[in-house]
Amino acid sequence: MAWLFLAIGLTLLTVGATWLTNGSVAVAKRLRISEYLIGMTIVAVGTSLPELTVSTASTIVGNADVAIGNVVGSNIFNVFLILGVCSLFAPVLFTRNNIRIDAPMCIVTSLLLTALLWNGSLSRVEGIVMLLLYVGVLVFSYRVSRQEVNAEPNEPNEPNEEPTQSTAPFVWWRSLGMIVFGLGGLIYGATLTLNSATEIARSLGVSESVIAITILAGGTSLPELAASLAAVLKGHTALALGNVLGSNIANILLILGLCSTIMPLQMSDITMVDVAVMDAAALAVLVSALVVGHRRITWGEGLVYLATYAVYIWYLVK
Repeated sequence: MAWLFLAIGLTLLTVGATWLTNGSVAVAKRLRISEYLIGMTIVAVGTSLPELTVSTASTIVGNADVAIGNVVGSNIFNVFLILGVCSLFAPVLFTRNNIRIDAPMCIVTSLLLTALLWNGSLSRVEGIVMLLLYVGVLVFSYRVSRQEVNAEPNEPNEPNEEPTQSTAPFVWWRSLGMIVFGLGGLIYGATLTLNSATEIARSLGVSESVIAITILAGGTSLPELAASLAAVLKGHTALALGNVLGSNIANILLILGLCSTIMPLQMSDITMVDVAVMDAAALAVLVSALVVGHRRITWGEGLVYLATYAVYIWYLVK
């Protein structure tokens, strides 16, 4: 039954995150917010909400290893598995903002977390600082989006851009309903996932940290995987990369910042080796852009990414 509840919980997390993200994007577009800002904020945070709910729930019940391991494992999963899989379908292209802003910012936040975890804990003060830094990221992203909007030539409105009076209420209610039900699915799914994964770990004699880095991290990263694959299959490979980088930044600054603000976190089974692999994943993206793939992640690099992830999982379970 624990495995069944785990599957149900992960499904609710995925569906809830999808509904919440789609509803939020629809509202943002109606309010004429730029796509870059939507990608760096609403989509990135929306696809990271499963990690947020699971990590927050585990923090409240005192499972710090689950909270930290879920974020570290998700960031590793996002790069090595998601980008690896996406590159097998089409080269994952880098935009100018990906290379100049997103990838370096992802590296800096990963190294920041490494430095903060060097003593084996995250204090409440450090959590508050991380949250403030995330607010700074949002402000910076907003300014970048405004520059992009101002740089674009003004175009005449499309003839059918504004909805008619009869269809506008339906669109708003549908979008708001998706946000509400999506949030409910995330909250309930997080509770099922956390409880069932903990029960499975204890029954198998496996440490909760390994479960957090593997099953929970992969399960809560399903929205990123689904969104990135959909973007690649539709020919928008740059969106897949932006989704991963934005989610990894949100995972560290927002999720661990919030969790450690609620309650200081102590590492036990999570090691600096796991954190170092997360750092390597962040660096690998920039190396792919500047050295190997020349502004793209090719299928050959994708195979290396997938092989790296397989070796890391073997290291964990051996």
